Amino acid sequence: MKRFCGIVLVALLAGIALTGLAFAEETHSHAAPTHDETRASVPELTQFHDVIRRLWHDAWPGKDYVAMRAMLPEIRERSAAVMKADLPGILRDKQAAWDESVKELEAVVERYAAAVEGTDDQKLLDAGERLHAQFEQLVRTIRPPLAELEAFHVVLYKLYHYDMPAGDLDAIRASVGRLKEPMAALGKAAVPERFRDREKEFVAARKRLSVAVDRLAGTVRSKDLERITSAIEDMHGKYEALAQTCD
Repeated sequence: MKRFCGIVLVALLAGIALTGLAFAEETHSHAAPTHDETRASVPELTQFHDVIRRLWHDAWPGKDYVAMRAMLPEIRERSAAVMKADLPGILRDKQAAWDESVKELEAVVERYAAAVEGTDDQKLLDAGERLHAQFEQLVRTIRPPLAELEAFHVVLYKLYHYDMPAGDLDAIRASVGRLKEPMAALGKAAVPERFRDREKEFVAARKRLSVAVDRLAGTVRSKDLERITSAIEDMHGKYEALAQTCD
């Protein structure tokens, strides 16, 4: 009998522990995003820039082949770190493009290594130029096209990926309230020069987003979570449509 009670007690305690872990995981999944999670940057890429800068601005223009060859170990080390790097949550929509650029980086580094081991200095210069171009491609992949659009996205990220899934009306209302300021700034932002050929599409998409934000602001006054969720989804879709005009 004592043994049976002991088994029951152990099972009960195990059940309590598992329930606690599940609750902790659920609580963590709806916690506020960290500062790093909402920063559109990859530290490993920033660190890689140090050797790329010395290659492109010093060794390459000066045709310092000795220095270019000596940089290979650092280029391998820094590029390997970039290849293993995780994108922050706010850049999750860039993952496919990032993966493609990282795969190409691996091939470009191998071509650079082959040129280093060879004796053709022109091939080394060409490989150095291609490596710099691929680094620039990685930077463009994650660089926000417009500061005002990214400021809006930071607030939207918390609302869409944390507050809405948690069904936390107070948090949802607070985040929706914080959208007003970045939306106003976005409404005044000039279209970047490189996207001027899409200015009409950008302005139209921005207007639709602004209307969706206003509609959401009215909807969150209610307690109808289903309607609020639908309005958030609609507004999020309008944001994505605007962002695509800057891709």
